[in-house]
Amino acid sequence: MWSEAKIKVGHRLAMHLRIDGGFFLRNRMPMVTFTFDDLPKSAVTTAAPLLEEFGARGTFYVSGGEVGVDTPDWKSGSAADVVGLHRRGHEIGCHTFSHTRTCDIGMSELAEEIARNRAWFDALRQAIAVETFAYPFGVGSFTQKYLLKEKFQTCRSIVPGINTGCVDLQFLRSTPLIEREIDCDGIDRMLDEAETTNGWLIFYGHDVTENPSLYGCTPDLLRHALKAASRRKFPVLTMAEALRCARP
Repeated sequence: MWSEAKIKVGHRLAMHLRIDGGFFLRNRMPMVTFTFDDLPKSAVTTAAPLLEEFGARGTFYVSGGEVGVDTPDWKSGSAADVVGLHRRGHEIGCHTFSHTRTCDIGMSELAEEIARNRAWFDALRQAIAVETFAYPFGVGSFTQKYLLKEKFQTCRSIVPGINTGCVDLQFLRSTPLIEREIDCDGIDRMLDEAETTNGWLIFYGHDVTENPSLYGCTPDLLRHALKAASRRKFPVLTMAEALRCARP
C-alpha cells in the first residue's frame, strides 16, 4: 500500500514539476501527432496505411522485449514490422525494453532498460534514430525525468490535455484515441481547442480494428480524426517532426 502511495506521489510530482524552465512551443500553426503504443499488429496493418493515405506518418512506441509476443488483447507485430514502419517514414520511439513502469525501477534499471531497447533496435541493422519516449502504462516518476531528458528529446505521458505555450518536454500531455474514451464529437472538440490555442494535440492509442480492445479504436474513428485534421489543414507530424517545427 505504501509503495503504491509513493508511486502516486511520484507520478503527481512528475505531472506538475518540471526539471527546467520548460520549453516554449513556437509552432506557426496547430499540429497533430498520432502515436501508437506496444506494436499491436493492427497498428501496423491498419493504422499505418490509414495515416499514409492522408500523406501522414505516426510515432510507434516499441518495447523490444515484447515484439512478437501476443497478448490477450491483440496479436503483436514483429521485428520485420518495425523495420517496415521505419522504411515507410514512420517514427519508432522507446517504450522501455520490457514494457516496465518507470516508477517500479530505479535509475540504473531504467538506464539499462533504455540501453537494452536501443541495442535491440541496433540489432535490426537499420538506421533507426530513437529520439522520443513514452511512459509504459502512462505512469511517470519525477526523479527519473532527469535521466530521460538526457536520453530523449521528448517523453509522452497519458495525462489528458493539449500542449500549448510553455510545456514540459519530459511529460507531454496526450489525448486517448480509444473507443471507450472518446467519440467523433470529442475529437472535433479537441481539434477546435488546438486551433484556438495554437496547440500541439497528441493522440495515443493501441490496436485499430473493427472490434478493438479496451485500449484501441476502430478504423472509422481514426479515419474521422485524420479527416477532421485535414479539413482544418493541420499538419499531421511525428513526435520528432512536431518538435522540430516548434523550435525557434
